[in-house]
Amino acid sequence: MTLSTIIRTTFATSALLVSSLTFAANIEVNANGNDLALKGYDTVSYFTKGAPTKGSNKFTAAYNGAIYQFSSAENRDLFQTEPSKYAPQYGGYCAFGVTMNRKFDTDPTAWHIRGDKLYLNLNKDVQKKWSTDIPGYIETAQENWGGIKGLTVEQIEKVYE
Repeated sequence: MTLSTIIRTTFATSALLVSSLTFAANIEVNANGNDLALKGYDTVSYFTKGAPTKGSNKFTAAYNGAIYQFSSAENRDLFQTEPSKYAPQYGGYCAFGVTMNRKFDTDPTAWHIRGDKLYLNLNKDVQKKWSTDIPGYIETAQENWGGIKGLTVEQIEKVYE
C-alpha cells in the first residue's frame, strides 16, 4: 500500500465519520435510526389543525439533527420560521417519562398542547395519567429535563437506578 493510498483512505474514513456525526440526530431528540422525528407526523398540524397528521417525505426540514416531515409546504415553511415554537417539548420524548427522569418513546396520537407547547406521551394510558396534573407534571419535567437531556437512555439508566 502506498503512502498516498493510506492518506486517501484515512481522509475518506475521517470524512465519513465526521459526516455521520454531523447528521446524526442530537441525543436530545427522539428520532428513529433514520433521524426521523415524530415518526413522520407533521408537528405543525397539532397547532394548525388541532390533530396529528402524517407528514410526507416531499416536505421536510431539519432541526437539532432530526428530520421533520410535514403534510404541506406551508407547514414546513411555518416550522422553518420558528422551529422551537413547533417542535415537541423534551425533544419529543414522553413528557410523563421525563417527570421520572426517563426518555421514553412516544405515540404521536397521545398529545396535548399547553401554553402553546406540544407535549407527547408514551401512549394513551400514560396520557390519562399525565392529564390528572398537567401543570405539576410540567413543572417536574422542566426541572428534570436539564439533567437528562444530554444523556443517552443507557446513561440515564445507570445514573437513576
